[in-house]
Amino acid sequence: MMGGDAAMVVALADSLFFDIDLSAARTRVMLFLALSFAPFLFVAPLIGPMIDRIAGGRRFVIQMIGVVRAFLLVLMAKYIDALALFPLVFANLVLQKSYIVSKSALVPSTVRSETEHVEANSKLGLIAGLTGAVAVVPAGILLKLVGASATLIYGALIFGLAFASATRLPREVVAAEAADSDESARLHTPSVLNGALAMTMLRASVGFTFFHLAFWLRSQDSGTVWFGAVVGVSALVAMVGNAVAPRLRDRIREETMLIAALIVAAAAGLGTALLGGPAAAVVLAGSLNFVAALGRLSFESIVQRDAPEANQGRAFAQFETQFQLAWALAAFVAVAIQVSGPVGFVIVGVAASGTLVHLLVGLGSVGAVSRRPQRLPARRRRAAQAIRRRSRGPATGPGPRSRSGSASRRRR
Repeated sequence: MMGGDAAMVVALADSLFFDIDLSAARTRVMLFLALSFAPFLFVAPLIGPMIDRIAGGRRFVIQMIGVVRAFLLVLMAKYIDALALFPLVFANLVLQKSYIVSKSALVPSTVRSETEHVEANSKLGLIAGLTGAVAVVPAGILLKLVGASATLIYGALIFGLAFASATRLPREVVAAEAADSDESARLHTPSVLNGALAMTMLRASVGFTFFHLAFWLRSQDSGTVWFGAVVGVSALVAMVGNAVAPRLRDRIREETMLIAALIVAAAAGLGTALLGGPAAAVVLAGSLNFVAALGRLSFESIVQRDAPEANQGRAFAQFETQFQLAWALAAFVAVAIQVSGPVGFVIVGVAASGTLVHLLVGLGSVGAVSRRPQRLPARRRRAAQAIRRRSRGPATGPGPRSRSGSASRRRR
């Protein structure tokens, strides 16, 4: 799937996608984003649980995504210079996000224990990054020697290989039974909810920045080259993030990693706004994709730590759906508003800063509650005091303390 994505991005760099009038492009992209993601917002929570209970359901979804994306790239090759390219591009993006959700549900069924889940996702991220980097080379050669249509056909063949590979995925049912109240409660603990909020913000920042730069860089000199740098750097740093995240998790707490990720996102947004220019855009995109990779593995570790009895496949699919929806809505906002590059950077920095403050205040409240002495009911207090007095043993020698103890025992 990552190889096909890489081929599609390379082909779009020399297509109508970057040549059409900017205002017309924004209108069409907004329309297609709304049409593409509106059903996803409402249908995914209903269809997802049903697919989870069908043997081979998620595997079937991934197979169909591979087939449909291959077909869409063939159509893109045919309509590379027509306005029909736009709905085909964004249909591909919808399927890309749907694949990520399905993959998150399937990964737990491919590992031997829950403790291997984070390691497996880290390795998958590294493999995906390397695959995308390798697939870019033939795609670029085809683009220069033949044209964008040939690059898209090459990508369609890769998606055909993805379909063939998906036939080897396990047929296990992701979640045979619906989530009970205990599982739901475990997935709504403060640590899980705070982690989900941080990841939602990080994923939304990535979506907003990608589409903001896709349009803003087109108005800059050598905009296509700069946007290619954004895509390449983002893929590279995401791969690095997947590589270092498990090692960082062994040294610091998951919550600390997420807080640090938000700090970096806020600093990158506000800092690059001061610098301005396409080079700052590349720095911002790289920073966000790096911390998003760190945050994803941190959040998965939090779920495993604090909700070990929850169905991991179902839980990760549910949260991944939330994150992808955040990506889509942020992308829509980026296309809908027409702001300069630095203003968009400020939006990212302010949003990350607001989320950071909210989490720090929430964590402080949780800490205060946990440190506050819990006052027991009166009956339980008296029972606990009696147990402590008995544990001291009989008093030695006569005196008021001994008589008081005997009197209190008689009263009891």
